[in-house]
Amino acid sequence: MKKLFAEFIGTLWLVLGGCGSAVLAAGFPELGIGFVGVSFAFGLTVVTMAYAIGHISGCHLNPAVSVGLWIGGRFDRKDLVPYIIAQVLGGLAGAGILYLIATGKAGVDIGGFASNGYGEASPGGYSMMAALVTETVMTFFFLMVILGSTDSKAPAGFAGLAIGLALVLIHLISIPVTNTSVNPARSTSQALFAGGIYLQQLWLFWIAPIIGAILAGITYKYISKE
Repeated sequence: MKKLFAEFIGTLWLVLGGCGSAVLAAGFPELGIGFVGVSFAFGLTVVTMAYAIGHISGCHLNPAVSVGLWIGGRFDRKDLVPYIIAQVLGGLAGAGILYLIATGKAGVDIGGFASNGYGEASPGGYSMMAALVTETVMTFFFLMVILGSTDSKAPAGFAGLAIGLALVLIHLISIPVTNTSVNPARSTSQALFAGGIYLQQLWLFWIAPIIGAILAGITYKYISKE
């Protein structure tokens, strides 16, 4: 239960910090942090939680990460579903807190609420195929960094930084395409509040990250085998 609660808290922080920066600060008149600021905000949530709860739960914060680690032989199958449930609930809690904050301003319209999407819901108008490829490939490389940096042969103590910076890079690449998911829990939390087209398109942001994670788990297991 301590591990699950740590995952809940960590995913809450990821959504509140990452999506919160997009909803509250990205478009703020004159002082908005923009895509770059949002990218770093997501990376910072992972870096901070990696050192806060990494030693408790492994700091997955993401169903795709849990799946990829399981496929890669780093995570027990019996813990997979409980971790995913804790992550989704944590994301929803983070989105709920963000919603209370965002709607505390008179006349505010939450719009897409930092949700992920393709086609007309894509920040840059990218197609479903572009979104599918982007989310699959970005999640693949995210898991490759996670599996590599947490390997027993990797330099100790630097995994959190490598993983956080990888997430920054992923956002810098893919925010214009899908608003960047690589995390089904993060996508679910925002889509449930935004509703409409974002909820209709949520399926892609479960399927693509999980496919990418599975491919990474298989690939890393192969290339690291002696």
